[in-house]
Amino acid sequence: MAYTVPPAPAGPVGSQYCVCRVELSVCGQNLLDRDVTSKSDPFCVLFMEVNGKWVELDRTETAVNNLNPAFAKKFIVDYHFEEVQKLKFALFDQDKSSMQLYEHDFLGEFSCTLGMIVSSKRITRTLLLGNGKPAGKGMITIAAQELSDNRVITLSMAGRKLDKKDLFGKSDPFLEFYKPGDDGKWMLVHRTEVIKYTLDPVWKPFTVPLVSLCDGDVEKLIKVVCYDYDSDGGHDFIGEFQTSVARMCEAQDALPLELECINPKKQKKKKNYKNSGIIIVKSCKITRDFSFLDYILGGCQLMFTVGIDFTASNGNPRDPSSLHYINPMGTNEYLSAIWAVGQIIQDYDSDKMFPALGFGAQLPPDWKVSHEFAINFNPTNPFCSGVEGIVQAYSACLPHIRFYGPTNFSPIVNHVARFAAQATQQQAASQYFILLIITDGVISDMDETRHAVVQASKLPMSIIIVGVGNADFAAMEFLDGDSRVLRSHTGEEAARDIVQFVPFRDFRNAPKETLAKAVLAELPQQVVQYFKQQNLPPLTSEPA
Repeated sequence: MAYTVPPAPAGPVGSQYCVCRVELSVCGQNLLDRDVTSKSDPFCVLFMEVNGKWVELDRTETAVNNLNPAFAKKFIVDYHFEEVQKLKFALFDQDKSSMQLYEHDFLGEFSCTLGMIVSSKRITRTLLLGNGKPAGKGMITIAAQELSDNRVITLSMAGRKLDKKDLFGKSDPFLEFYKPGDDGKWMLVHRTEVIKYTLDPVWKPFTVPLVSLCDGDVEKLIKVVCYDYDSDGGHDFIGEFQTSVARMCEAQDALPLELECINPKKQKKKKNYKNSGIIIVKSCKITRDFSFLDYILGGCQLMFTVGIDFTASNGNPRDPSSLHYINPMGTNEYLSAIWAVGQIIQDYDSDKMFPALGFGAQLPPDWKVSHEFAINFNPTNPFCSGVEGIVQAYSACLPHIRFYGPTNFSPIVNHVARFAAQATQQQAASQYFILLIITDGVISDMDETRHAVVQASKLPMSIIIVGVGNADFAAMEFLDGDSRVLRSHTGEEAARDIVQFVPFRDFRNAPKETLAKAVLAELPQQVVQYFKQQNLPPLTSEPA
């Protein structure tokens, strides 16, 4: 599938999926009235937290005499799924023409993450004063929209009775599509394959972004040129025509659109010249190539589950050498991994209730080994409130369990897969499940785990494995199908790569954000890939 000619160099894996631009619209309601003789003249300033400091990104226009402003100026922000992007919206009453904010009266502010806004699409919250108290009855509403044209066009083209260009045989035709460039010259957008020895070619259907073909403007004229291929590069011109996407979209499967292919030189010379053949648009369809953000803005929830390894190889949690030992700072590698992943994903789950499961421990009162137990010891309700709830349940359960073994992953993978399978019955892009497994080492039930992962690859589900400690993690790399397709012990191939493995030791001395970036880099494309394979559009999406 050729998108542009020549192909553009690919960016780093993952980055092209997560980074897009979001437009934020801001309205205020019932703002404080700071002016004596008239109403406030509010404007909004957007700050983003960079290295622990608030940095101003932009500000809106001033709404004169208005306590319920809807600002026309939009804020445009680059969105990165795998980062916590903290934003602050501050409203001021303009008093002077000064750019210094302290010269204006403060009307209240609201802070949140960009993830919170996009996962809700629109939020309304109370404005707060500097002391954390409400700014009167003042409220702020922020709405998010993705700034990208995600439409793609699929064209199916053919030719009939094209001019014969080769002395000993027929032509070898191909098509080139051009759009007008900024400099007024025609710019090549797409080239079809060559069909050998025919005057009646049928080219393979191809798909290009609508922005590439006509800058997203279906009325814009595009030029289609037909050539006869020559191996020496001196292709012979057969003919050309100009049309628009809107015109080509008139083509229906039963009623193709026929366009005359004209050679202007021949047209001038020959009085009875008709054309140099017919180019047929067999079908022309515009669809949307949905992005991760389309699915999130459409209302898809990310359902987060944590699986924690409590096998004996971790060491006694009271011993400082144990991987489960909570240091005087109140943390360890297990907790660091839970925080890194959880603080990002929690923005995308409306109730923020997360199941937290343990495996490889003996449980009271009968000290039977379990590979799938609720760490809050409530099997009917294993949910913890937010990431803080997971951390509290983890710390509370450590003294009450005995670390044991073996290290079996498949029960927890199958546990989450059961819920993901239930979600598929809705036939909608409403839920996607993420299982974070944190482990210190070698998997005991490799065949069962491989089988469980292959089955889970058919479901709305991804698995993130963080390896803690210094063990040999070769088996984890094997599950992460980046280099080759994972197969179950029966030989069945995974439908897609759903496992991302990261060894914590690679990030021990790095800022905590880098772990989240590495762990979550592939997740957006995994979400999109699954819903596309199932032909599921976002829950709420505009027609193409």
